[in-house]
Formats: sequence, C-alpha cells, structure tokens
Amino acid sequence: MKFHLAFDIKSPPLKIHHKHPLFLIGSCFTENIGEKLKRGKFQILENPNGILFNPVSVAEALMSYMENSPTDRQFIFRHNEVWHSWKHHSRFSALTAEQCIANIREATGAAHDFLKKTNHLMITLGSAWLYQLTAQAPNAMEGTVAANNHKGPAGWFEKRLMPAEEMIAVFEKLIEKLLRFNPAIQLVFTISPVRHLREGVIENNRSKAALIQAIHFLADKYPDRIYYFPAYELVIDDLRDYRFYAEDLVHPNYFATQYVWEKLTESCMTNETILLLKDIADINLAFQHKPFNPDTIQHRQFLQNYWEKTIALQEKYSFLDFSAEIDYFQSGKRNS
Repeated sequence: MKFHLAFDIKSPPLKIHHKHPLFLIGSCFTENIGEKLKRGKFQILENPNGILFNPVSVAEALMSYMENSPTDRQFIFRHNEVWHSWKHHSRFSALTAEQCIANIREATGAAHDFLKKTNHLMITLGSAWLYQLTAQAPNAMEGTVAANNHKGPAGWFEKRLMPAEEMIAVFEKLIEKLLRFNPAIQLVFTISPVRHLREGVIENNRSKAALIQAIHFLADKYPDRIYYFPAYELVIDDLRDYRFYAEDLVHPNYFATQYVWEKLTESCMTNETILLLKDIADINLAFQHKPFNPDTIQHRQFLQNYWEKTIALQEKYSFLDFSAEIDYFQSGKRNS
C-alpha cells in the first residue's frame, strides 16, 4: 500500500557544490534549511535583513544589497523605547538610533560583498499578503510595505493581497538587475510550507496560489537562470499529514524539514557533495560526543582517529573549515 504520493524532482542547471557560496533569503523556513547547510559546512549567508515573508520586502532587501547605499533614519522609528526599522527584523532593533543604523549598515555591507560572489541565491517566499503603512505609522511613507510589524498597533497597517501580475513585475526588475550585478548567479525559488493561518485558511491558500503562479511564470521566462524547488509541494502533497507539523499545526516539524532536506540534497547537489556530507555528518556526530570518562585510553584513541580523519578531509577540501573540530580532537577540550 502507498501512504504518500512521491513525485520526481528535476535538477537545477547548476547543481550545488561545497565550493559554491549560497545566499539565502526569505521566510523562517529559510532558516531551517540554512541551519542544515551550515552544519554541512557550506559557505552561506542567511537573511541579512532577518526573516522576510512577502515578495516586496525580499525584493527591496536584495536591491539594497546591490546598491549598498548608506542607511539613514528614513525607515527607522522609536516604539516601546526601542528603535526599529520598517525594512528589517527586530534583531536589528536597538536602544539608540545610531546603534540600529550601525547594525543595518554592517549587515548590508556583508550582504553586498557576498551577493557579488554567490553562485546560488535561494529565495523562499512565505506569503503574498502585504501590510502597508498608513498615515498613522511613525516615520514611514504611506503605502510602503512593512517587513515586520514590530508589535505596532493595527491602525499603522493596511492589509492587501499582492496579485501575481504585480509580483511578476517586481521580480522581473529585480532579476534583470541581479544578472547584471552577478552574471554567474542562479536563482532557486521555493515557497514555504509554513501555513499562515492567522490570515485564515482560505486566505493562506489564496496567498500560496498567487506565489505559485508568479514563480512559475518567472521560471518559464528564465529557464536557464531560475529553478523551482518544490518544498511546499513536498510537505503539502507528498507528506500530506498533520503528523509532520508542530503542535501549532502551522510550522513543519523536524521530520518534515528533514524530508525536504533529503530531497534537496538528492535533486540539487552533486554526487561528490552528497558523499562529502556523509563524512561531515560523521565528524559532527563525533564532535558532539560527550564522553563519560574522557581520560580513558579508549576515548583518547577515539579522538586520535577522528583527528586523523578530519585532517585528511581538510587537506583534501581546503575550502572547508574544520578548525574547531581539529582543535577539539587534538586537545580533547572544547573552546568556550
């Protein structure tokens, strides 16, 4: 008997290799995959503006990285004794305007440099619902889209669904600029399987439908540059069961995320990369091991074996960073 509907996933024009820098931007599901990429020793930069859900905020963030323009007080405001940015997640918020701006400038500069050299830009869109600022919102141009509400009152925002046609126009402009900025870049679009139920069940499906329509239009228009990875379909249509969601019935749980990760590696990574990930996972497991008796001969031999294995892997793949692991296997002590 079949208990889920598996389907084939086509591979991208350029498969992912450990040599390739990866730039990730978008919803919280981006960070789930980003964490697995970091553990796999990939070179990544993840959400320089913090988590972003809607297409406008994602596009504006990427534009700001390419332009690398100085950040001023244009989009920052004070609320609940803290300075925030309408274009950034609350992790950039600070007690002073100067510190808030400094946090943003540092992240934008790093994003500019990384985006220039990245091979893969992975964009994960979460929702087509936009929250536009009203005249009541502090220090904001009326009608601009908020990337984060920073727990502001409802009167500061006006909600609307972004149609696919508008989304396509925004991303076409962005894509053309990206291809000039970094001619080697490949875009990987995904739709987050996180269900935005606070908008409502029907409203969430309307939102996902608009995202799907827009992304597939773009993928058809730029077949050599845009690849669609079906993270959304893997959870919604393949697994298709609330057992694969957390208790809130909104966020995919560990098993769902792991399933999507395995499909991503199978379809989007080179064979060499997949084999290397297995060696890295083995080293990670040994690195996390906490011995009951660290002074035994058996444990010292364990450390020696993994030190030799890690050194050999480091020499073979010089672009990977095993410095923390090598130090631990050599000394038996963890850096605090």
